Amino acid sequence: MHSRLVVLGGGPGGYAAAFLAADEGMEVTLVESDARLGGTCLLRGCIPSKALLHVARVISEVDELREEWGVKYAAPQIDIDLVRARKERVISNLSGGLSQLAKRRNVRVIHGRGIFENSTTLKLAGEHPSIPVKRQLTFDHCILATGSVPAMPAGFNIGSPRVMDSTGALNLVDIPATLLVVGGGYIGLEMGSVYANLGTEVSVVELTDGLLPGADRDLVKPLHKRMDKLLDKRIFLNTKVGSLAEVDNAIEVTFEGPGRYGHQRFSRVLVSVGRRPVTRDIGLENTQVTTDPRGFAICDRQQKTADPHILAIGDVAGEPMLAHKASHEAKVAVEALLGKAVEFDKIAIPAVVFTDPEIAWAGLTEEQAKRQGRIVDVEIYPWAASGRAQALGRAEGLTKWLVDPQSHRVLGCGIVGAGAGELIAEAVLAIEMGCEVRDITESVHPHPTLSETLMNAGEVHFGTATEIYKPKRHVEEKAPT
Repeated sequence: MHSRLVVLGGGPGGYAAAFLAADEGMEVTLVESDARLGGTCLLRGCIPSKALLHVARVISEVDELREEWGVKYAAPQIDIDLVRARKERVISNLSGGLSQLAKRRNVRVIHGRGIFENSTTLKLAGEHPSIPVKRQLTFDHCILATGSVPAMPAGFNIGSPRVMDSTGALNLVDIPATLLVVGGGYIGLEMGSVYANLGTEVSVVELTDGLLPGADRDLVKPLHKRMDKLLDKRIFLNTKVGSLAEVDNAIEVTFEGPGRYGHQRFSRVLVSVGRRPVTRDIGLENTQVTTDPRGFAICDRQQKTADPHILAIGDVAGEPMLAHKASHEAKVAVEALLGKAVEFDKIAIPAVVFTDPEIAWAGLTEEQAKRQGRIVDVEIYPWAASGRAQALGRAEGLTKWLVDPQSHRVLGCGIVGAGAGELIAEAVLAIEMGCEVRDITESVHPHPTLSETLMNAGEVHFGTATEIYKPKRHVEEKAPT
């Protein structure tokens, strides 16, 4: 079997590449090891976790009505089988839709493992009927979109089902009495929030001195405060997990650090310490593709690797490991194969942490500016001044712009608060277009909404924000052209 283009991996990058290439008239074969299309994001990542986070958020909102608004409800009764079934239905509907789209576009789909025999040949492994008899697929070009998998340190891989990675946590086998989340990153905090709202006593242990290492501290503080309340102050920072052992139907954990020291047993442990790219055991050594020390495929701004027949996109092509980055890289890779003058040159790839409150940012961060020695104006609008936030009972948020003091262009934005993931899109557009602060402040935003806080934070730059007092300063405007 031969195909002009083979896409190895059926996740958000892989199916986006396959569908676009087919739309452009290319003969395309999509090879996916799972029995369903969608990749990690759809099958065991972004989509199922957000479905469960929706459940957790509704439960949390009901608790807020009880505590703050005087509206009484009975305690929730959770049928974990129905919750799991609903989550699986969401996955099935979306994955089935992808299969239908592949058929309508005449994309040949093979469900099996693809292993490179050389730069133009894949050996196919598996027992699915879509695999050809000769189990070999040759191609002119291949787009590598194999994604990533959860990292599991060897010392934590003790062979117990009670020690889970993110995939295991999303399976919702039960609602454990106690759960330890190892790692204070976004995946651990999201899943910890789900289980805590379902009734589990959740603890979080983080090796560094703060949750979400690398994220803006101004954004993390409101989240930490709310998580502290949700978890009843069971967040252990500057603390290492020394060992795990299964004892009497529980996992005994050894803690080493000022946040926690000694032994404690948990019903389950979720290990969430990052992800690694899938570049091992797929035969890349039989090609000219090179990888960096962390295992990412090295490619240029057109997603081309050192092998002239192979391109790479998505998690396997480097950080940030985000589905939306993968789908945009897919477009670049396909258009590069078609000979178009394109490159991946995004300056504002948004990141969203779907905790409660949500955290989102795009463009330059304050920490990056400090490391680069860049002088920026930092403008913060507290949501305590937002009528909409107050009405929602969610005044802990803030919106933050980073502005170039000379050109007045917006360089970066950070938001923490309810719906931050939806709000950040306006900032992405402004940064990518090179907007100045006044472009945002002069755009009429609807009232009362949280979207106003983007305009209001811009007005802080000029000292003209209506709902807060900050002395007006002289900002030299450029002459109109």
